[in-house]
Amino acid sequence: MLFDLERVKANVRQASTEDLLDRLTVYRPGMEESALEIIEDELRTRKIGPREIEAHAEQRRRETSFLPDGTAVRCSLCHRPAVAEGWGWHWLWGVLPVFPRFYYYCSEHRPDVGASV
Repeated sequence: MLFDLERVKANVRQASTEDLLDRLTVYRPGMEESALEIIEDELRTRKIGPREIEAHAEQRRRETSFLPDGTAVRCSLCHRPAVAEGWGWHWLWGVLPVFPRFYYYCSEHRPDVGASV
């Protein structure tokens, strides 16, 4: 796969600060070095310094599940880091539960305690 520098720059400019912090910290092992430099530059532009980056990394280390290679487990429903996991139903067309499967959840998609997924 070719690395398209201009496409990466455009993507980074449009990304949320939280997304950039996640890429720079918990997804770092899977990232290209030149992409990390672009992200660091964008965060500096947004006035996010080393102290905020380290605070974000520390929070993610406490709450996130990690793979053996050191990257964070992704939420099954989006690209954010997973903070919880559990069994739920795979739904067909959103109406028919077909089979149970294991899910990973970010803080946004984490089901409430006692709720069925």
